Amino acid sequence: MAYFKDKDFRESKHDSENLIFGTRAVIEAVSAGKEIDKIIIQKGLSNQLFSELRKAIQGKEIPLQFAPPEKLNRLTSKNHQGVVAFIAEVTYYQVEDKLSEVFEQGKTPLVLLLDRVTDVRNFGAIARSAECAGVDFIIIPSRGAAQINADAVKTSAGALNRIPVCREENLKNTLTYLKESGLQIIACHEKTDQYYFKADFTKPTVIIMGSEENGISNEYIKRSDMQVKIPMIGHIASLNVSVATGIILFEAVKQRL
Repeated sequence: MAYFKDKDFRESKHDSENLIFGTRAVIEAVSAGKEIDKIIIQKGLSNQLFSELRKAIQGKEIPLQFAPPEKLNRLTSKNHQGVVAFIAEVTYYQVEDKLSEVFEQGKTPLVLLLDRVTDVRNFGAIARSAECAGVDFIIIPSRGAAQINADAVKTSAGALNRIPVCREENLKNTLTYLKESGLQIIACHEKTDQYYFKADFTKPTVIIMGSEENGISNEYIKRSDMQVKIPMIGHIASLNVSVATGIILFEAVKQRL
């Protein structure tokens, strides 16, 4: 289970279609094997049904967020019993399984890891570019990632129904695993001197892109084999993350062709 600190959250009108509420309903959804995007629990909740919910989600990598009751009330005016959940629009996969499939197919892996990209439409646009560029799978963190909802799928032009998404609780361990599996880690951010077209993307590669607000976490940069940037000659210091990702990905396409 991945835990969220309380923070403000906004859901689109499409999300209400995937919302389920009530402790028993959420337990049944989890037990039935439904893919859960996240569960929001009222702070201080403590009763027998809540204990059953904790048992149901034990060992499952379902992000949990604790929030005051007024926030849950904004999601639904019905009797939510302090628990609401969102059914995911996609199926989440394990990195180990998808990487094994790529190697078994005799392909040279091209993997995209997104660190705290939280804008739903940016995420959808990135997924669209990634699918077009032949990315094998996308990795996102359990916490601090965009919710893959109907808006994300629509913005991706359906790419999120085609490209696998892996949701991982500990990206540091994930990067270590990928490096040990023979993939180079390339972190893309503006605070470096090396240009992206100097990198060799024909090798098995993981490309890390960070959020527009905070960039890539230092702990992930330290684990990278190379850091690259896109040259800029205008006055604005950075590109939209979806645009920057497209530029990097299609450099990989060009080299691999």
